[in-house]
Amino acid sequence: MWLHLLFLLLNSGALAAEIADLRRGFYKQTCPEAESVVRLVMEKSMRREARSIASVMRLQFHDCFVNGCDGSVLLDDTETMLGEKLSLSNINSLRSYEVVDEIKEELERACPGVVSCADILIMAARDAVALSGGPNWEVKLGRLDSLTASQEDSDNIMPSPRANATYLIDLFTKFNLSVQDLVALSGSHSLGKGRCFSVVFRLYNQSGTGRPDPAMDYEFREKLDKLCPLGGDGNVTGDLDATPEVFDNQYFVDLTRGRGFLNSDETLFTTPRTRGYVRLYSRDQKAFFDAFVEGMIKMGDLQSGRPGEVRRNCRVVNGHLPPRNSFAS
Repeated sequence: MWLHLLFLLLNSGALAAEIADLRRGFYKQTCPEAESVVRLVMEKSMRREARSIASVMRLQFHDCFVNGCDGSVLLDDTETMLGEKLSLSNINSLRSYEVVDEIKEELERACPGVVSCADILIMAARDAVALSGGPNWEVKLGRLDSLTASQEDSDNIMPSPRANATYLIDLFTKFNLSVQDLVALSGSHSLGKGRCFSVVFRLYNQSGTGRPDPAMDYEFREKLDKLCPLGGDGNVTGDLDATPEVFDNQYFVDLTRGRGFLNSDETLFTTPRTRGYVRLYSRDQKAFFDAFVEGMIKMGDLQSGRPGEVRRNCRVVNGHLPPRNSFAS
């Protein structure tokens, strides 16, 4: 139900007064160093652990699809609110919240109370891609942070690693995102790793058959069998594509060879409606980059129209914070 309501809000004039006027250069006057601060912290994080920036990039996806891009995914649970961090789709896949904390602390020193956590996620996702060899683009900023979060909403919307292309197409359509957007944005899996927990069913019980996914390349399946044995540690991680620290089109090349890590990846090649885009991007990296940037900007435009604020700490709303002079340093 809430999905239908959000779709109507995004495609009508309702609550227009609550929809932020997103634009490039939003902090040019109020915090001109904002984007450079975010980039510097992301660079430092990348040097510490290359995987961390891919993890930060994922946060934008998991934030924007649940009630718009409002930083709700960053809120910790409270006595009266179950947040999104422990939802079924997030508990085993999201990490590196501390990188966002570090960015926020630096921005609070530079220009207190100005830059929202929701905007930090948008800038950091762009920087994760650019620092890994992918495209760079100007981001639209000006979002406010949510006053609440909802584990239930996250459970209801975020797709499982088992999702098929038909389900994903329907989901993206609800947000006015096209099939091309779906395939291009799935290319975010050019970076990072996935857990055995998310792939073990493909290896041993695809669709309840008791057998592996027939779409998987045999040698690739043997490799994953060793990495993720039946009954093994579900937290062991494997590369999402053959170049997990470089943002390139290798992800799509792998899909054409039956080497997609997740079911939700490989299904893009086995489904006729999405296969053509996979083939295109496997051959033409620039076409992928262009479509990815377009999709990221469109996804970043998603808003719920709900009231918001600029949080001083991304994990809690301002009403639950101590006085500013005790802010963590």
